[in-house]
Amino acid sequence: MAGTKSFCAQPGELDKTWWLIDGDDALVGRLASEIAMILMGKHQPTYTPHLDTGDYVIVVNVDKIRFSGNKAEIKTYLWYTGYAGGLRSETAAARLQRAPEQVLRDAVRRMLPKNKLGVKMLDKLKMYRGNEHPHQAQNPQPRQLKANARG
Repeated sequence: MAGTKSFCAQPGELDKTWWLIDGDDALVGRLASEIAMILMGKHQPTYTPHLDTGDYVIVVNVDKIRFSGNKAEIKTYLWYTGYAGGLRSETAAARLQRAPEQVLRDAVRRMLPKNKLGVKMLDKLKMYRGNEHPHQAQNPQPRQLKANARG
């Protein structure tokens, strides 16, 4: 083993790429897992667990994502307002209609590390309804989803 050396990325030496993903007719969970891998940097050979080596992700047409099967009617989101009797719930179909960005952001957030590094990674996710986005200056590269992400 003499002479072999492990690679360890340094914070300033990695350049970030911007990826453009079209969410049209994509399944929420499969799309979220691909986005989480890109945000963490696991798609690159320079992945380092204790550093943010991931890239930026722009998701357009986030209003056209969907759930598979009958999850939209069965899955419920629960939250507590902080007041007495303040337990609220909403079906996935209702939340997808009202705030599709929130559905995808929550799915991705739950796949990222549960620490300060995960919060930094989630900040690199940009989502927009429709085809337009304000990040043309970053020259985002289009990225095709895997075949099973479209359902």
